[in-house]
Amino acid sequence: MIVQARVFRNSYRDSVELMRIAAEIEALGGITRAGLVMATPANREVLQEAGLLAEAALDAGPNDLVVAVAADGEAAAEIALGRAAERLSGADGGTTADAVRTSWRTIAEGIADLGGADVALISTPGTYATAEALKALKRGINVFLFSDNVPIEDEIELKNLAVARDLLLMGPDCGTAILDGVPLGFANAVRRGGIGLIGASGTGLQQVSCLIDRAGAGISQAIGVGGRDLDDRVGGTMMLAALRRLDADPGTRVIVLISKPPGAAVARLVVEMAGSLTTPVVVNFLGGDPAVVREFGLIPARTFEAAANAAAALSLGEPIPDETDADAKADATADAKADVTADAGPHAASAEAIARLQPGQWRIRGLFAGGSLSGEAKLMLGWALGAEAARTHEILDLGDDEYTVGRPHPMIDPRLRNEHIAAAADDPSTAVILLDVVLGYGANADPAGALVPAIRDARQRATQAGRHLVVVASVCGTDADLQGRSSQEAILAAAGVILARSNAQAAGIAAAIAAATGHAGSGRAIGGASDGAGSAGTTATSIGTGPGATL
Repeated sequence: MIVQARVFRNSYRDSVELMRIAAEIEALGGITRAGLVMATPANREVLQEAGLLAEAALDAGPNDLVVAVAADGEAAAEIALGRAAERLSGADGGTTADAVRTSWRTIAEGIADLGGADVALISTPGTYATAEALKALKRGINVFLFSDNVPIEDEIELKNLAVARDLLLMGPDCGTAILDGVPLGFANAVRRGGIGLIGASGTGLQQVSCLIDRAGAGISQAIGVGGRDLDDRVGGTMMLAALRRLDADPGTRVIVLISKPPGAAVARLVVEMAGSLTTPVVVNFLGGDPAVVREFGLIPARTFEAAANAAAALSLGEPIPDETDADAKADATADAKADVTADAGPHAASAEAIARLQPGQWRIRGLFAGGSLSGEAKLMLGWALGAEAARTHEILDLGDDEYTVGRPHPMIDPRLRNEHIAAAADDPSTAVILLDVVLGYGANADPAGALVPAIRDARQRATQAGRHLVVVASVCGTDADLQGRSSQEAILAAAGVILARSNAQAAGIAAAIAAATGHAGSGRAIGGASDGAGSAGTTATSIGTGPGATL
């Protein structure tokens, strides 16, 4: 194997664009790894850790773009580097050249040229992101800060300045927003409506917005605030500001708050403020205490689907689904194994899968592209199987930094996840592979199609070893997305994948199958997806009906 690189001096590109080109280059014959990065010190370390820091890139600086490949030979490396150069120049007929013609070297130039611009999307390396965000805020421009690796002290400073100027500072590490119908980052094509979302969780915000769309309701605004906003050090500054903004918005009739597990103090601060608003608020803080939410007259939801169901019902003037507390459901259905094999009607695909598993197969392998979706799946397994038993299963967020060093994010490039699917299939303890498939702007153009060869190969390998392998998945997206939710689901169903309508329900199905193997600890109920906003989950006795093994 050889490593070669090409440096493009004083040539900046957005990180999402670079990840997409890297995925394309890495898929070429003879290429094992590819990296396209701006040559900041941090990114050069990333290249070095990935074994991609070739001699040609040693003197590259922060304003230079490095393309590096690990290849089987010199010919393959030259073809890959040439292809990258074409994509960067737009000579292949792609859209890159158009993007270059409409770009500016500074925020000030862009503001002057556009005149009425009121949002700046910043995706520079974290080292430089704070300075660029300050420039935008001081010019009265809201900021969508896609950059990560921004110090938390800088985040606090930026958000305090934004609040003082009545502006939004969405981020850092903000992956999704929809402002006045305009998608930013990894957003989905959803209908407009009266529900405002505020999310400290990118794929969580995507899941809720897509399920709201499927329920026939729509989104007024979707404001991402960055994953650390509800850290006690940041204090929920931007979520509080966004709450005030949406409460005053005549187009917003319902507000939904979405977050990964928040700091206890800031969670109470946010729900107390939300309780003082005139707009009804649904709260989905993963792993949070629903009693605190109810204390302030708000509507708690344990899962993203529960939050979407409650918000859609409120927006459409329908009754909120009956409250179904997860712990009460668990107590009422103590033996998940009995439920999943009962005559009450589990889906035929799940029942068949359980019957075909071998005695040594019991483990769930969750291989997720979305960090928030993987977090929700962990919670679901804990509620369903008990915390101790849930820890014996494996749920990986393959979009986490430790898995993406020198590689594109799995929402863009499926190769990393495909490698993990193959490894899971070779483990004789694996019973279920649990997947999320995330659609939308910026995501892979055909994620299901990219996963299916690996899924089929994994199942074939398991069969050759005398085992059956169950694959359970949910698709986060809409039919209006470029990829098309229905067509993506059809591709997966044709490959024998058991489909759920939501991530929570997919985790519930996986837990039901694990419980039926007799290796799931206490075998608690599989539902419990909702605490105060309806039964968004699925119990072990209602795994689903309908075509294509889809809930």
